[in-house]
Amino acid sequence: MIILGIESSCDETAAAVYCENQGMLSNVLYSQVELHKHYGGVVPEIASRSHIEKIPHIIAEALEGVRITLQDIDAIAVTNGPGLPGSLLVGLCFAKSLAYALNKPLIGVNHIEGHIFSACIEHDIPFPFICLTASGGHTALFHVTDYGAYTCIGTTADDAAGEAFDKVAKSLNLGYPGGPLIEQLAHEGNYRDYRHYPRLRRRDTNFSFSGIKTAVLYDMIKREEYDKEKKLFTSPHTRAPIEIASSLLVAMGDILADRITTALQHYPAKALTFVGGVACNKYLRARLKSVADSHDIIYAHPSAQYCTDNGAMIAFVGNYKALQGKYDPLTLDIFTSSHSSKQHVS
Repeated sequence: MIILGIESSCDETAAAVYCENQGMLSNVLYSQVELHKHYGGVVPEIASRSHIEKIPHIIAEALEGVRITLQDIDAIAVTNGPGLPGSLLVGLCFAKSLAYALNKPLIGVNHIEGHIFSACIEHDIPFPFICLTASGGHTALFHVTDYGAYTCIGTTADDAAGEAFDKVAKSLNLGYPGGPLIEQLAHEGNYRDYRHYPRLRRRDTNFSFSGIKTAVLYDMIKREEYDKEKKLFTSPHTRAPIEIASSLLVAMGDILADRITTALQHYPAKALTFVGGVACNKYLRARLKSVADSHDIIYAHPSAQYCTDNGAMIAFVGNYKALQGKYDPLTLDIFTSSHSSKQHVS
């Protein structure tokens, strides 16, 4: 069985081809980061227009790279939510058109489900396992018992982890996206906790990152490093951004490790996976691997190409849904959620 996967939930236009017997054959992605960098976040209208322009070419490239034609495809899998409405509609309408014209089955895929099983593309992960998904738009914990069988056991009440990184980076005048820039500065600071930001201690497996983001801002104001009126970082000390970034990342590591430890106390698990855009962060990977090692379970994360939004994870989920006979009608619609997409500006 050969599956074409299409992803356009936010600001990446992506397509991939997955073969049941041969694995992932192609994975092509166009990132809109440069288009949105000036605005400090994703502009929905710009995102959807870019998807319209790029999606035919991305799909063609995914097929041509492995010498497969549309006629060779057995089913078309596409993200239908959650995400930005305009972006989702572009991908879903294109997939529907292909399915109708080629008389191929259509499979709607939950974007989050794609991330949950993205580590399974390259790793043989035993069930059940705990999965942490973290990006600019969502942070949640899942207990996964089989392909397509999972339960959300923790979510965020406010900001997602990646969104907190982006907002602190913006306060430091670093630019967008903030995660990689924060990690780079934290590395220069040797991942030390210079400023001891407060951690919200909880007894459950839910997250809240708005508090730590606000604590960072108030600390900068208290130290006269930030101008509230001009909304600019003003510290003349070159070490200040390094100390802030390093302290923030250590605190985030503590929070994530604490919630996962709690989850492992309440849910049986043979493995821990870390997925989503934030899973590119090497420091956080190391922190979560330590948690897994201390509980004597397997730890895994996807390679970088499968951490950010991508068509491969959609094709992979589409494959097992096809094997389970879970197809969708051409009346399939999108669905959205207030915590489903990356930080965006209106």
